[in-house]
Amino acid sequence: MISIGGRPIGPGHPPFVVAELSGNHNGSLERALAIVDAVADAGAHALKLQTYTPDTLTVDCDAPAFRVGDEHELWGGETLYRLFERAHTPWQWHDPIFKRARERGLVAFSAPFDPTAVEVLEKLGVPAYKIASSEIVDLPLIRLAAGTGKPLIISTGMATAAEIDAAVTAARGAGCTQLVVLSCTATYPAPPGESNLRSLPLLSALTGEVVGLSDHTPGIGAALAAVALGACVIEKHVTLSRADGGVDAAFSLEPAELAALVTESRRAWESLGDTVIGPRPSEREGLRFRRSLHVVRDVRAGDPVTPDNVRSIRPAGGLHPDAAAQVMGRRFVRDARLGTPLTWDLI
Repeated sequence: MISIGGRPIGPGHPPFVVAELSGNHNGSLERALAIVDAVADAGAHALKLQTYTPDTLTVDCDAPAFRVGDEHELWGGETLYRLFERAHTPWQWHDPIFKRARERGLVAFSAPFDPTAVEVLEKLGVPAYKIASSEIVDLPLIRLAAGTGKPLIISTGMATAAEIDAAVTAARGAGCTQLVVLSCTATYPAPPGESNLRSLPLLSALTGEVVGLSDHTPGIGAALAAVALGACVIEKHVTLSRADGGVDAAFSLEPAELAALVTESRRAWESLGDTVIGPRPSEREGLRFRRSLHVVRDVRAGDPVTPDNVRSIRPAGGLHPDAAAQVMGRRFVRDARLGTPLTWDLI
């Protein structure tokens, strides 16, 4: 188990739901703050930002290597610089966003993309760091974030087992003692069929750490399935309305969907229960209403047992229904009224 912002995270606790703001502010601080309020109203546990500028991620170049492929359904043909320019959250917005989040009871943290971002976030007192999938190979950045002594969440989109191991080793070596590793398909939006959620137990075994899911598929189905397979953290992008557009809108949850995720992920976790087979405590009342053999019309001593006066009905209390063949043709040894459970001492 680990703890982020005072909230315990691990198999023994409900899923920790993280709402990713990303570029869904659409260039408006007021909209960003409205999303914070919507996230809090939905019952999510944390709000996450991304801390970068276009210049800390790339350079303003339109060569083919610096463009998103034309076939991309959301950002096809766009240069990386222009995309990051649209999507980034200005650093001067971080403080008011974090303050609003904390006022609303949310854990607020961010994903830094370079050392200057870590420096800024340290000054803002974030309680944890997230390493984005594309940065999993940036071991110096991982070591820098881990060296703060704060919990670290690492997304593993696109990563091989060797790259995941290297990232985890780097984090531990730099002093990280609270680590979460997220399964992720780093496609936007991501096809559900490529989520490979059955690998979550493998990811847990490979790293020995708490695992979760950073999910870019539509809806909440994949996230709920992940909970059943051991995910303790669920991260989803959130927007006020997909109809408003924006760089991440197409694969983001709206507030009502986020609220459903919070409710249903907890319900999914609760439903996992224990590795036991047998009656549950809540089924005790139901056990009383199983079928058993009963006298279904008044009988006198000496009457034969027949299908007309003894049947398998609810409730329990009489002989097992399978005893019917053994009792038919025997005789009652005393009078019995309709509704009397049939027991061996009656015949």
